[in-house]
Amino acid sequence: MIFRSKVDRFFIIMLLVVIFSMGLVTLGPLFIEKERTILPSIIMSTIFILCTSFFAWITFGIKYVFTDEYLLVKGGPFHSKIRYENITKVAKTTDIFTGFRLLTSKSAIEIFYMTASLGSVKISPQNAELFLIELENRISKRGKNNN
Repeated sequence: MIFRSKVDRFFIIMLLVVIFSMGLVTLGPLFIEKERTILPSIIMSTIFILCTSFFAWITFGIKYVFTDEYLLVKGGPFHSKIRYENITKVAKTTDIFTGFRLLTSKSAIEIFYMTASLGSVKISPQNAELFLIELENRISKRGKNNN
């Protein structure tokens, strides 16, 4: 079962601010210079396109995949495999700016697990209630299989 990340207005605005800032830094100097040459224009435009594509890939490619053995939390090149038996606590959170997070919404769920390098991961599935029910079912099913 696959859940996509919920995207709220706050993160859209934040992403647009980041893209606009990158545009100012990479493309702005091209408009200030009186004499433009082709090579710097190509290099700076390429940097802008690559950075923007990378941020879009990370932001809009976030998904949470339930497998038989683990929950895969993936966003761009970043991912985490969370084995169900390693999950110690699941809680709703509003603290979205610290820790390991693959989310695009201010309403988030924090999953604490034993093998986490930062102690937990924060996620924001589109249908949080259905996600929590599925996660609870997978955890309880793994617990019964281990006994």
